[in-house]
Amino acid sequence: MRLESVYWSRGDSDLGFARTNLRELPLPTGMRGAQWLLQDFLPRMADYHVARDQPGRRGVSYLSVHLRFGTVSVRQLAALAARQAARGCEGAQAWLSELAWRDFYFMILWHHPQVVSRPFRREYEAVQWDDAPGLWQAWCEARTGYPLVDAAMRQLLRTGYMHNRLRMVVASFLTKDLGIDWRQGERFFAQHLNDYDLAANNGGWQWAASTGCDDQPWFRIFNPVTQSQRFDPQGRFLRRYVPELAAVPDRHIHFPAAMGPAALAACGLRLGVDYPWPVVEHARARARTLRRFSLLGQSADG
Repeated sequence: MRLESVYWSRGDSDLGFARTNLRELPLPTGMRGAQWLLQDFLPRMADYHVARDQPGRRGVSYLSVHLRFGTVSVRQLAALAARQAARGCEGAQAWLSELAWRDFYFMILWHHPQVVSRPFRREYEAVQWDDAPGLWQAWCEARTGYPLVDAAMRQLLRTGYMHNRLRMVVASFLTKDLGIDWRQGERFFAQHLNDYDLAANNGGWQWAASTGCDDQPWFRIFNPVTQSQRFDPQGRFLRRYVPELAAVPDRHIHFPAAMGPAALAACGLRLGVDYPWPVVEHARARARTLRRFSLLGQSADG
């Protein structure tokens, strides 16, 4: 569900938007809603540089949708962050840098409009992505067998929001574990994110796929299990969105497929029934991605 789909009418004049369940979401709307969220964030800003990567914590500002629709001024937020950063606040400095990234991607889209449909780095147009409908559906439907990926996708499907760290994780998983074209994931996010913005969405996906102007190196591939262990060590976020794993011990919840029969029986989990087996093996998928990108260099040398 997207905020643009809210139904508006003035008298008998229908503006053409469809009815949605927007009011059911815990999302303060309008300028007052934005200011409420800002005031809620101010006491937490000092910890932003640490808390922002932990999806199980209330660590971010949740203002992205207001920035997207102009119900809060980015200049106001940047000025506030800059004042706090000047006083030595690490959280404010990190938040200011995130606000700056938004403008950076706006600049890229303005000067390089071809990124809407093509890689920023033209040499990566030659990447041979896989045609894998089954894997694509598993990703879309949050049944990859990797709890952090599935929890993130469920968060998106249920709320229209996904934590920023998780956006990187699921994008890396789609492109570098499943080998699927980043443009498919970009379109999926466009359909489901309340805070969807073309420039930011495109920039984020090209970053994850290593095809963008500021891309992470193609040989840097997120491990969804270690990402989960690092940023949700006690599995709080996982248990919220993947409740079928609620009884799994902390040490196994990040990758229940590694559990033995006795451990699975002890927590009442039936892999393949209650929760899916992993759709790919990360180590093998990683090796395949390394080969996929290294072949480009060989082609260029030839």
